Amino acid sequence: MSDPSPARAAAPVLDVWCDLQCPDCRDALDDLRALRARYGDRLELRLRHFPLEKNKHSFAAAQAAEEALEQGSGWEYVEAVLGRVEELGRKGEAFLVEAARELGLDAEEFDTALIDGRHILIVDADQAEGKAIGVSGTPTYVIGGERLDGGKSQDGLRARIEEITDRLLAGQE
Repeated sequence: MSDPSPARAAAPVLDVWCDLQCPDCRDALDDLRALRARYGDRLELRLRHFPLEKNKHSFAAAQAAEEALEQGSGWEYVEAVLGRVEELGRKGEAFLVEAARELGLDAEEFDTALIDGRHILIVDADQAEGKAIGVSGTPTYVIGGERLDGGKSQDGLRARIEEITDRLLAGQE
């Protein structure tokens, strides 16, 4: 039996390569919120981990973000951590568990996940893929096959992402 309704095209994907201890990634949150407000479910925002060596707690933060995603609050947790990058720098993993508790997540499970490393492979895979496509700093965006580096400057990036997204969405009609 065939379905007479037209197939809905998949939403364009915006990969956001991020270090959760990066002040530039924190500054990019306003752009990401604006993109979500403008496009809703017509644009899929996908967090990709790219912890930088200079940020001591960023690898653990990436693992914690994966645990938050597993517990159903991925972006909420990411925004909470990015909003307090200085505190993450001072408190480290204790802050990651504290942030989970503040959001009503299972903080004990966060602590266990950081100890047993259950999310390490996801973080490692993201980082390896990022390196393979030329990501060298954060935030970096990939949409429609185009890489946009926000690590040096965020100026004009949201407008460029909107331009690409509009073109991709128009191509679906």
